[in-house]
Amino acid sequence: MRASFLAAINQICAEKNVSADQVLEAVQQAIATAYRKDYGNKEMEIRVRLDESKEMPTILIVKEVVAEVENDNFEIGIKDAKKIKRDVDVGDEVEIDVTPEGYGRIAAQAAKQVILQKLQEAERQSLYEKFKDRENELLTATVTKVDPNWVTLEIEGMTVSLPWREQIPGEHYYTGKRIRVYLEKVELTGKGPQLRISRTHPNLVRKLLELEIPEVRNGDVEVKSIARDAGFRSKVAVLSKDPRVDPIGACVGQKGVRIQAVMEEINGERVDMLEWSEDAIKLIATALQPASISAVIIVNDKEHMDDAGRRIKKRAAVFVEEAQRPMAIGKKGQNIRLATELTAYELDMYNYEELPAFKAKLAELRGEPVAVAEIKTEEETEVTDETKEAEEVKATKETKATEEVKEEEK
Repeated sequence: MRASFLAAINQICAEKNVSADQVLEAVQQAIATAYRKDYGNKEMEIRVRLDESKEMPTILIVKEVVAEVENDNFEIGIKDAKKIKRDVDVGDEVEIDVTPEGYGRIAAQAAKQVILQKLQEAERQSLYEKFKDRENELLTATVTKVDPNWVTLEIEGMTVSLPWREQIPGEHYYTGKRIRVYLEKVELTGKGPQLRISRTHPNLVRKLLELEIPEVRNGDVEVKSIARDAGFRSKVAVLSKDPRVDPIGACVGQKGVRIQAVMEEINGERVDMLEWSEDAIKLIATALQPASISAVIIVNDKEHMDDAGRRIKKRAAVFVEEAQRPMAIGKKGQNIRLATELTAYELDMYNYEELPAFKAKLAELRGEPVAVAEIKTEEETEVTDETKEAEEVKATKETKATEEVKEEEK
């Protein structure tokens, strides 16, 4: 082929981010399609050879050598085959040069649309291959256009739409703004690869924590569960794999600098860091902070299917003092909703005064006593510890004083 043709191929490869082999294959298929349309039919097997030593492509019809021809579209007799190639036998294939004189210009025009179509397909496939193994990753995007129902982003040369349902409520977007998005899924559709991206997915918070906090990134601190009300509040439960590492302190950072970086990336959304516990009672009480929980009863600790085929979720009854109830539920039920999502327990809220009646009723239904976990708040525990320590010191002083008095009396 001409040097100019190869230069054009290389230019297309660079612009469309596709390989030269894909482009050459598209050109060969396009020329073969054009030949079938002008001179042949669908039954013919056409091969196109692109030779650097020749100015124009060579068009070949491939036929099978047979003893008796039944269909001359793809069969050729042994006698005729030997005129083309001497050392052939029945069952072999022969290639017949059928390139029409002056066909180059006609083929180029006829194949133009096919080539464009094949290039589009190759470009789509190339983009799909580029992103298909990057699901569940954090991507950096640039805002290129803002519409009422979606925002158009550019991600590594690809145009992607961020629909309104995946946008953080109240976040302001403008052309040129750089944001991070979570790549949830890559789909290959008739319109090409589609990237399902999100700014509201809980895993966006997880990936930002991995980015900003070395202990999370290297596995010393594990993010066990995330509950998110995008744009308003997230609860994140973390567990330390290293006893020397404080999981909350590592995530918050000195003067809150680490968690502040995460919050700024998600438009100032509040992120509460909680310590994970395998003890469901302790986890539920922690998840409902800042409210103080008085008692918890685990009603059902296993998710299962009942006899009617209905899914029965894990469930717990939470008892709080009347003054703590609004805080435990939260504004528009946000706190208890996030706690439910974080713990995977359906939480039912009761006043502490209802505990005896609830316990008796549940015991009657089960036919056995019900375990109730009474919860002590951290403040109560600290006061109790301080009181014990003060009492021990006082007792020690009193003992010494008594012994001194006895010594003086002697």
